[in-house]
Amino acid sequence: MGRRKPKIRYFDDLEIQDMAFGGEGIAKLATDKGDFVVFVKNALPGQVVDAKIIKYKKSFAKCKLVRVKKASPEEVDMPYQSIPGAPFMRLPIEKQEAYKQTSTLEMYKRIAKVENIEDIFETYISSPESVHYRNKMEYSFSTLISELKTEQETEGFALGFKRRGQWWAVENLDKDSGLFDQQLEDNLHKIRAFCEGTGLPPWNPRKSEGFFRFLVVRKSFVNDELLLNLVTTSQDLEQFDKQAFVGLLQEILGDRLAGLWHTINDDIGDAAKQPAEQSKLLYGKGKIVERILGLDFEISMQSFFQTNPRCAELLYSKVIDYVKLSMQDGAEDQVVMDLFCGTGTIAQLLAQNPQIGSVIGVDIVPEAIVDAKENAKRNKIDDIKFYAADVRKFLKEYPQYIGKINTIVLDPPRAGIAPKALLRVIELGASAIVYVSCNPSTQARDTLTLREHGYELQNFCLVDQFPHTAHIESIAFFKKK
Repeated sequence: MGRRKPKIRYFDDLEIQDMAFGGEGIAKLATDKGDFVVFVKNALPGQVVDAKIIKYKKSFAKCKLVRVKKASPEEVDMPYQSIPGAPFMRLPIEKQEAYKQTSTLEMYKRIAKVENIEDIFETYISSPESVHYRNKMEYSFSTLISELKTEQETEGFALGFKRRGQWWAVENLDKDSGLFDQQLEDNLHKIRAFCEGTGLPPWNPRKSEGFFRFLVVRKSFVNDELLLNLVTTSQDLEQFDKQAFVGLLQEILGDRLAGLWHTINDDIGDAAKQPAEQSKLLYGKGKIVERILGLDFEISMQSFFQTNPRCAELLYSKVIDYVKLSMQDGAEDQVVMDLFCGTGTIAQLLAQNPQIGSVIGVDIVPEAIVDAKENAKRNKIDDIKFYAADVRKFLKEYPQYIGKINTIVLDPPRAGIAPKALLRVIELGASAIVYVSCNPSTQARDTLTLREHGYELQNFCLVDQFPHTAHIESIAFFKKK
């Protein structure tokens, strides 16, 4: 028989005492069998909260934060509108960093079984900017408004962010959130008023119908300009005055408006799909450029690119340092492989460094490799090769690299590397692996496998690319025994 579900559905007046990896506040309830531990996502130490149970076990429960009844003594006032995407904005950045470092190292000990992680840990790299650091933001339209203070839902016209833990109600953004672009966000209410004035409806999440769906914005820091994409359905499209909308954005942003796309998305799924074939450029240019460590990268609305480019420079610099450590003295024809290379950012940065040998980039997505080659051409980097290939078949398809790969740089998606794929990586026989992770828990899991196959963890550091959130990135340097 399965475990009987608890009769209670909520915990009231929980006092948060500590923070676990992933931004979960920890509360402890005394029982005759010892402490019952309650994990509450996005709750801060010192807060008193109400929480809804989403998972219940014998000795612990996982909960969703319902409301904060008492603020933490550590919280401070900030001049920004509170949003779901910045749950720790009111916690001083030094406190955020301390909690992230401690909880990540403890998690690594528990999962990766690296008891001496403090000895291996090298540094915590802070974001150069703790506010206005993002280069992309996605705003949602909805007929359901979640009131900021009461969380009551009302019918109306909303443009902002979905309430935490929900997919239907949207909190209107009326001023700067502190994460993205102040000029745009201080004027988002004007965009909302214009759209409402057209008489066309926002997306109705209950009926999966409506006209306005998303406003997606990308920012170039090097050129200080914004590229926007308005995502709508085709319903009553002829009633929408596109040029008047362009005029409004010009009035708000002036010369900072790089371009405006319009995308038709009639799917009922609630995701900001931006297929290029269903997009039309209404104004300006279709792409923007960002500069990373002296190299220029062209970014489309569909491109993957680091969200915090100034901090990404520090991350990439550390990757380069670790790759230099892996270089073997006197070894000829050393090859560095950038696996999961995407559009080739890391590969190009490595290739322009004279202390690093030949560089190849490999990705299973052919379109990404096309973009990577174009980026390398734009940056005039010739000593680099890109391959659209599956890691499982790479050496069979390109036998010239057998025994030649000295170092592999891994930068996988958040889910990490599939266990079978990791074994194929190990079979490439590299003497060193530089593993970049946006989810240290999956990296810790993979560390167990790498150690079993003779790779010793020698250096480890953390990079805080996402201040005011629970996210942290890690870079691990493994050397084969």
